[in-house]
Amino acid sequence: MKKIKRVLVVLLSMGMLLAFAGIGAAEKFPDRPITLIVPYPAGGATDVIIRPLADAMKNILGQPVIVENKGGGGGAVGVGSIVSKAPDGYTLAVVVTSLHRASFINKLSFDTVKDVTPIIRVGGYLYGILVKPDSKFKSLKELIEYAKANPGRASYMASGIGTGGHIAAEEMATNAGVKFNHLPSKGDQESSANLLGGHVDFISTTSGWIPLVDAGKLKLLATYNDGRIKKYADVPTVKELGYGVIHSSPIGIVGPKGMTADRVKLLHDAFHKALADPAFLAAMGRYEMPVLYQNSADFGKYWAEAYTEAGVQVKQYIKK
Repeated sequence: MKKIKRVLVVLLSMGMLLAFAGIGAAEKFPDRPITLIVPYPAGGATDVIIRPLADAMKNILGQPVIVENKGGGGGAVGVGSIVSKAPDGYTLAVVVTSLHRASFINKLSFDTVKDVTPIIRVGGYLYGILVKPDSKFKSLKELIEYAKANPGRASYMASGIGTGGHIAAEEMATNAGVKFNHLPSKGDQESSANLLGGHVDFISTTSGWIPLVDAGKLKLLATYNDGRIKKYADVPTVKELGYGVIHSSPIGIVGPKGMTADRVKLLHDAFHKALADPAFLAAMGRYEMPVLYQNSADFGKYWAEAYTEAGVQVKQYIKK
């Protein structure tokens, strides 16, 4: 009888151990690839810096992070595609503040603050104003003077309505007392292609144009930075030219609402470590984009505050 009891105790102990092992296996994360949505077309500034960041995550997490491009709606199409997904950390999205502005311009099917879980802020953009090398506008001052004499004749492209390039150009136009004709595009590459084709007078967008400037195919008239950048030290800022515009935008990563704190922390820590990856830093350097880190809590606070600011920008510079 005692022998039978001992056998039962052993079997029971083994069963408990197996049960705990099963729970541990079920809780292992990640045990399959993670999808990271970039809400802009491939080849743009956002895409080219996020891909090496995602590649670095494989060595950290042991699973690939697969980048998918879903452009449109100032980021709303791509981010909107994750809000109904399970909050398990397997579907994430890149966000920038144009998403907030999109919610004030068009009625979205989701709340840009309440329906996402902020994970980390990874960087920011460089924005610039560019023309063709043979443009009649040799400086931003000449462009502004032409726009004053010909209201609405100077046309430009930015990557969609409410994007950073659009807001920055419209703020500059308001401060300078001129009116531009904005033609929205689907991304940096389309904007550059239309400028090269002579369909618009200038573009106002993120720094996906740097290879074209370095190749002599485009000319940088000014940047929206607070100060000049070393790579183009002879190029003035919009601010120093007297038009009072400094514009940047955060690049962050979010998941669907309802993610657990432990999973957010795990992903945050992995992305934070990936920010030091040489390939990612090299990509950021090539496009003159700063690494601007914020943890989950700080980015969440910033993201909520940016929503209010976006509403003011839309009212002032778009829905005039």
